This record gives sequence, structure tokens and C-alpha cells, in this order.
Amino acid sequence: MRKPIIAGNWKMNKTAAECRELITALAPKVKDAKCDVVVCVPFTDIALAAELTKGTNIAVGAQNIAWADNGAFTGEISAAMLNEAGATYVIIGHSERRQYFGETDKTVNARLVQALKNGFNPIVCVGEMLAEREGGKTETVCRTQVVGAFEGITAEDAAKVVIAYEPVWAIGTGKTATDEQANETIGYIRSVVKELYGAKIADGMRIQYGGSMNAKNVDGLMAQDQIDGGLIGGASLKPDDFAYIVNAAK
Repeated sequence: MRKPIIAGNWKMNKTAAECRELITALAPKVKDAKCDVVVCVPFTDIALAAELTKGTNIAVGAQNIAWADNGAFTGEISAAMLNEAGATYVIIGHSERRQYFGETDKTVNARLVQALKNGFNPIVCVGEMLAEREGGKTETVCRTQVVGAFEGITAEDAAKVVIAYEPVWAIGTGKTATDEQANETIGYIRSVVKELYGAKIADGMRIQYGGSMNAKNVDGLMAQDQIDGGLIGGASLKPDDFAYIVNAAK
């Protein structure tokens, strides 16, 4: 049995004061969760979030990690910095990083190598654009991104990775894949992992859905046999909504 994982991606939202308010409200609402709970906060909130979540069942994640230990990489953040701040998870290759900031399968792989080397729990994002889905290229895109991300990664390390399937056309648009569409694509992604690493790793790997999962659609999505949780955007900024999603994941 794969333990579900619900991760909130706050994106570029919440000042430190707002972070304190949100986590303080959230923690008691999710204390009996049957899934792993993660909040992936802006870099400036990580240390505070780590302090606020001590003694709770909430883990703290970052939204990116540099592929280098240190150096002339303006605007990047290193594994050592994230570790010292208190992050234990990290999102890698989110569609917005790919779309706006030039992230590629090669850089996703380099970041994943660095995250694993430094003991983080990586959440690697894959997913297709609207034109790619309409063009029947969903499986091709997902295969390319999964194979690229896991280039040179051992089976032992691969087992530590969470994949988030995020159809880009369903992020922040209010659109969402049907429960069956999401389940089918996640099942396909699992089959690619099986080709790379065998059935044991594939069957044990947690694969989230990351396309506008919210309090209204979580029950149907989580009822699907291939979906192991969610990477939650907008709904993670609302304590009641996020708590509902977390408590629905059993």
C-alpha cells in the first residue's frame, strides 16, 4: 500500500506574517491525517515554516533547488541553504519553472541528482500542455520528461522520488482532467517507471495529481487506484480547503 502524500505549493504567495497565520490555522486541522502532509513555501518562509511545524505532522518543502553546491548562480538556492533553513522536500521541474524560467529535462535531472545527493525528498513534476493533449501527445511528453528526469538515477534513489503529474492546461485555469483521465495518465507514467526500474519500484512509487485538485474534486480523484495524492496550488493557501483535501487522502 502506498501512503498518500498531499503537498501544498504556495508558489509566490505569503509573506512571513501570512505564513505564520496559515500554518497556525492549518496544523490543528490536519493533525490526524492519514497521509503525508507537506507545505512547499517561498524561500523566505522556509525557516519560519520549519519552526512553526516542529512537533506537528507537517513537513516543509522548497519550490526549487540549484544543481550546484554553490557559486555564481544569481537567484538560485543551494541544498546547504535549504537544509539549514529546515526544508526536507523540494519541488523540481514545476511547469511554471519550465514555462517561464527555461527549465529543461536536463536541468530537472541535474537538480534531482543534487536533491537526492543531499538527502531531500524530491517531488518531480511532469505533464503536457493543452496543445500536446489535443494533439494526442500526452504519453509521449510524459515519457520524455520521466526518462529525462531519471537519467542516471539508481533504482535505490528512484524509490525516494515522488512524481507529480500536472497537466499544464489544468493548472490555475479551473479546468481539471476527469478522474479517469488523471488515473489513466498516472497509470501510464507508472508503466514508464516500471520499464526503467521494474515492478517493485513502480508499484511503490507515489504519483500525485497536480492539476487543480481542490476540495470539490478530491474525493473522486483520490478514489482512483493510481492516484497517490495531490500537489495543491491555490487550495493550499486556504487552511480549511487544504485541510479538507488532506483529510480526504486516506
